[in-house]
Amino acid sequence: MRDLGRVTALVVAALFAFVPVPLLASGFQLVEQNASGLGVAYAGQAASVKDASAIYFNPAALTNVEGTQILVAVSGLGLSSTFSDSRSTAPHFPNGVPLPVATGSDGGDAGGWSAVPNAYVSWQAAPRLWLGVGVNAPFGLATKWQPDWLGRFHSVTSDVKSININPTVAVKVNDRLSLGAGVDYQQLKATLSQNAAYGGIAYGSAASAAGSGGAAWVLSQIGGPAGLALEGESTIKGDTWTWGFNVGAQVRVGDASKLGISYRSKIKHELIGDVTFANAPTFSTAPPLGAIGSALNAAFASGGVKTTMDLPDTLSIAASTERDKVEFMADWTWTGWSSVQSLDILRDDDTELTDQPLKFQDTWRAGAGLAYRLNDVWKLRGGLAYDKTPVQDEYRTPRLPDGDRVWAAVGAEWTMGKGAVDVGYAHLFVGAASSNLPNQSGASEPMRGDLIGSYDNKVDVVSIQYRVSF
Repeated sequence: MRDLGRVTALVVAALFAFVPVPLLASGFQLVEQNASGLGVAYAGQAASVKDASAIYFNPAALTNVEGTQILVAVSGLGLSSTFSDSRSTAPHFPNGVPLPVATGSDGGDAGGWSAVPNAYVSWQAAPRLWLGVGVNAPFGLATKWQPDWLGRFHSVTSDVKSININPTVAVKVNDRLSLGAGVDYQQLKATLSQNAAYGGIAYGSAASAAGSGGAAWVLSQIGGPAGLALEGESTIKGDTWTWGFNVGAQVRVGDASKLGISYRSKIKHELIGDVTFANAPTFSTAPPLGAIGSALNAAFASGGVKTTMDLPDTLSIAASTERDKVEFMADWTWTGWSSVQSLDILRDDDTELTDQPLKFQDTWRAGAGLAYRLNDVWKLRGGLAYDKTPVQDEYRTPRLPDGDRVWAAVGAEWTMGKGAVDVGYAHLFVGAASSNLPNQSGASEPMRGDLIGSYDNKVDVVSIQYRVSF
């Protein structure tokens, strides 16, 4: 029998099969932080925003909002995500022999509708000084595949939510230049699940550590060859609160044009939570193979986990100009998703469970839009944007089957006295998103099945906003 250290190392490597990957995404940054911007596909917001949602898009633009303003908005995000299989497999041994588990269904539609609320209050405290606070949700993700689907060993449920509290100050330096800054106190919560092929993981780990004797012993512990089909769902839940900041500047050019630049910092989240394993087997710890049993029981044990994730910083450069009844706007926004290169998951005792490469890439988004003042009551909007995904094809998972997106948006504003209602709608055309996940990503990695095929994704966004000024 090999030493206990090697057995434990093999089991720890196998554990990644059923510890869900918190925050595996991009494209899970939410730009839907008002309804007035949705109608122009959020083009040029760092320069063109004229309401209290400037707290998010460019704090310097808060100097465009006179007096006191209260703004509340909610967006509905409708995702449709389906999987088309080409040659996926059930989990299998390196020699190609499959585990006796069902391959499964195509997973159905993993999408659905989610609400993204936000609210802002701004106050002109002095002729050149503004204060404000915003509460919003800058990150979020929700996908849920059918529990019997063929990719269940990679992902079943992914639910990531955030709350961001953003106190802000803005100063009008002179009639041309405004500056602004804010702090972000942000919570991130994640609930993720996937299935674990307990029987196959235990069999493979024991065979690697102790040869055929260890493999035979595992079979005796799980009820014979049929026990290789043993599987169950594992779930991880975690949350964290942490700090970041945002800054911005806005410059008036002539009487009708503005330039804006806005930066939101990278935020380091250290998630603390628990992992649980449903229907996990219990192995004997008695000689002669008790070391293997102890290692397997430790690997399959519920308990505390932790991980660190550096969510990206963003930089937006925007311009707007108004001519008669028409306003044109455009922007280019960079997001530093390369801060997410791998995900280390640890137990409470700092034992490493996995070091999973993610290899996100920096991305950019470009948009253009226009607003037309129909009369004193109505304003109409339209816009287009192109938004790149940071997910590389070879690392794409069903937690976020993301692809490049093209936005097409329309909207309207109805003014009534000191109040106004904004509505917007956008359809996102999502590009090709292939799946090429292998059964094992390395010789010591667990068996999860090859997930080979493609995703078909569609997104619709609707939003409504009410603001009132005093």
